[in-house]
Amino acid sequence: MVFAFEGIKVLDLTRLLPGPYCTMFLADLGAEVIKIEEPRQGDYVRVASPYLHEIVNRNKKSICLNLKSVEGREVFKQLAQGADVIIESFRPGVVEKLEVDYKTIKKVKENIIYCSISGYGQSGPYSSIPGHDINYISIGGLLNNNGKVGSEPIIPGTQVADLGAGGMMAVIGILSGLVTRQAHGFGQHIDVSMLDGVISWLTPIVADLFSENGVPARGKSKLTGGLACYQVYQTKDDKYISIGNLEEKFWENFCNKIGRSDLIGRLNDPPEKQSELIRILTDIFKTKTRKEWEKQLFSKDICFAPVLGLEETVTDPQVAHRQMFFEVPHPKLGTVKQVGFPIKLSQTPGKFRHSAPSLGEHTELVLTKLGFDSNKISKLKENNII
Repeated sequence: MVFAFEGIKVLDLTRLLPGPYCTMFLADLGAEVIKIEEPRQGDYVRVASPYLHEIVNRNKKSICLNLKSVEGREVFKQLAQGADVIIESFRPGVVEKLEVDYKTIKKVKENIIYCSISGYGQSGPYSSIPGHDINYISIGGLLNNNGKVGSEPIIPGTQVADLGAGGMMAVIGILSGLVTRQAHGFGQHIDVSMLDGVISWLTPIVADLFSENGVPARGKSKLTGGLACYQVYQTKDDKYISIGNLEEKFWENFCNKIGRSDLIGRLNDPPEKQSELIRILTDIFKTKTRKEWEKQLFSKDICFAPVLGLEETVTDPQVAHRQMFFEVPHPKLGTVKQVGFPIKLSQTPGKFRHSAPSLGEHTELVLTKLGFDSNKISKLKENNII
C-alpha cells in the first residue's frame, strides 16, 4: 500500500489532545511520527484517559527524552536534522527556554516545518495566559452563542477549540508548509492559535454581525434555533429528532408527509410567527415515537434525522458502511474500538498500522538508527536523559 506521507518524519512534542489529534492524521497517512515524552511521566493523557491515548496516538513511536538537560537537547537537535516536521504545544516561551524553538532548530535544519499550537497564539496580550477549550470558545464568541433562547451558554458536546480550531488547523498548516517546501525549498514556522481557529469557524455569525442584521440573541439566529424548519423536536418517547428543511421543496414534502399542507406557505414566516410555528410542530412531534417518525420521514426526500445517542451512532448502518469505527486487539485493554479515518482517499487511504506505543517503547530503536551505540544509550539512561 502507498501512503500519502510515507518518508515524512515528524517529531511530536505535544501532549493531551490538540497536538496528538493533529499528528494522528499525519501518522494515519503514513508519516513516521516520533512522540517525544518526558522520562517516567510521559503524556498526561496516558493516565487521565488511557483509551483516548490509544486512539489519538496510534501509528506512532515513543521515545523518552529529557529536554531540560543539555544532553537531551543535543539528542533532540540530532533528531531534528533528519526530521521534516516538528510540532509543539507548550505555552509560548517554553520552547525558547528549552532551546528547541524554531529559530534554534532552523540553524540545525534550514528547511524544517515547525508548528506551534497554543491557546491564544505566539504573540499578543493574551499569549502567555493559560487556558483550556472552554476559555478559548468563551473569548472567541462561540460559547455565548451556544444554547437555547433564555438559557445560559451551553458547553458544546466536544472540544471544538482543541480538535477543530487547534488540531485540524495544525494539519492544514503543516500540509501547506510541506507543499510550499516541495515547490520552493524553504521551511517555515506555523503559529496556530485555537482562539483564531474558533473565530474562523464562526464565519456565518460574523457575517450577521457585520451586516445590517446584527447578531441575534442566543438561540434565535436562523441556524441556531430561530427557524421552525431547522430545529430539534422531542418525540412521544422522550427522544429527539431534527429537521433541516430550509429549501421550499423539502419543506413542502415535509408538510405533506405530516398531513399539514396548510403550513407550506409559512416556511419564511417572520421571527414572531416562527415561534408559533415551532409550538405547532412541537405538539405534532410529541404524538409519535422517534422510531415511528423515522419510518414516516427518513429517506423520503426530507431533511430529517433521528437524534442518536453516541452508543447508537456506533452501530448506525451508514457509519458502519463508512468504517468510522473498528476494533483492534490490545495487550492491556483487551479489544479497543478505534475511530476511523474520516477522509476517504482512493489511492493513499489512511490506515491503522499499530496501537499507541508504550512510554519510551522506541527509545533505543530510534537512538540506534541515529548512530548511538549501546554504551552511549546506557549512559543516557543512567543520567536520566532518556
